[in-house]
This record gives sequence, C-alpha cells and structure tokens, in this order.
Amino acid sequence: MADLKNIGENISAQFRGLNGLHPGQWPLIPRALCAVGAALAVVAVGWFLYWSDQMDSIDRAVAEETTLREAYKMKVQQAVNLGALRKQKEQVNQYVSTLEKQLPSKAEMDALLSDINQAGLGRGLQFQLFKPGQVVVRDYYAELPINIKVTGSYHDVGAFTSDIANLPRIVTLNKLNLVAGKDNVLTLDAVAKTFRYLDDEEIAAQRKAEADKKKGGRQ
Repeated sequence: MADLKNIGENISAQFRGLNGLHPGQWPLIPRALCAVGAALAVVAVGWFLYWSDQMDSIDRAVAEETTLREAYKMKVQQAVNLGALRKQKEQVNQYVSTLEKQLPSKAEMDALLSDINQAGLGRGLQFQLFKPGQVVVRDYYAELPINIKVTGSYHDVGAFTSDIANLPRIVTLNKLNLVAGKDNVLTLDAVAKTFRYLDDEEIAAQRKAEADKKKGGRQ
C-alpha cells in the first residue's frame, strides 16, 4: 500500500507546476499523455476530413461488387440455358403465330359476323338483336363488340354458345344474361366480342398518333 501511495504521489507531483513550462520540459507522464492526446486529435480530424469519405467509397465499391457478382451469375446461368431459352422463344413465336391466324383481317369481318349469325340460326334460335358496336382499336389488334339477344330452348342456347367457342376465329361471349320464359324458352342477352389484327393503314395511323403524343409531351 505504501508503494502504491508513493507511486500515486510521484505521478501527481509530475503534474504540478506545469504552467509556464515548455511542453518539452514537462516530466515524462504529462508529455506522454500530451502525445497520446495529440495523436487522438489527429486521428479524429483525419477521420472526419478524409478517412470517412474513403470508407464510404469502399462501402460503395463493395456494394457495387456484390451487384456485379449477382449480374455475372445471372448471365452465366442464361448462357448455360441459352439453348433452352432459344427453344422456348421459338415455341412462343409459334404460339403467337397460331393466335394471330385466328384473328381475321378487316376484310374478313363481314364473313365472321355472318358465321356468328348462322351459328344461331342453325340451332333454331330467334334473333331479337344482332347489333355490331363501335370498333375499339388496341395496341396490336382491334376489338368489335356485338350486342346479341336470342331466344330458344335450353339445349339450343347451350349448343349455340358451344358453336361460338368452336369457331375458327376468336369470339368470346361476355355479360351473359339468361332469362327463363314460358314453355321452357330461354332468352340469352350477351355481348359477343371478336378481334382482328390491324391493317397497315391503322398501324401507320397509330404510330403517327404515338409520335404526335411524344412531341406534345416534349413541348
């Protein structure tokens, strides 16, 4: 205990009377503490003024490296599966081509409307309404709604809807409403929709409209 007390007194004595003395003349312990404090101050200033930006740059580089590694792995997988992907692309193109063949041209629409009408008459149905609506032009095709209203027996109406589904061209029945009448007579009220591909003039007009829209957006 006496030794510890003497050590403490010696350390305390080294901090007395420092005022007015040049730091180079200070005892060992104050000079050492001063040097440590100066070093910490340099480190702190260097951190805030230089090293912190460097650490941020390193973090960004590490994050970018991770992203590039993931992109590389994905591209390697795509390269390995390139043959399968090309085969899938061919299958999709064939499927799209098949669907496009089911879309009539503008000139074939009248024949398709006649087929829908004949499908009903062939089943002995009575048409109370058969009214084509306004053509709606979409991005890649045109849609023609047809308001229909037919009456007939349950089986004839069911067969008519089956015939519509089996037409060589795409025709869908929408907003179906069945009302039962006297003598087992049903009334079917629906909107038949058929689709056709756009002709060259319609495609050109659509592209022109898109270009005009983009020009208007830039102004």
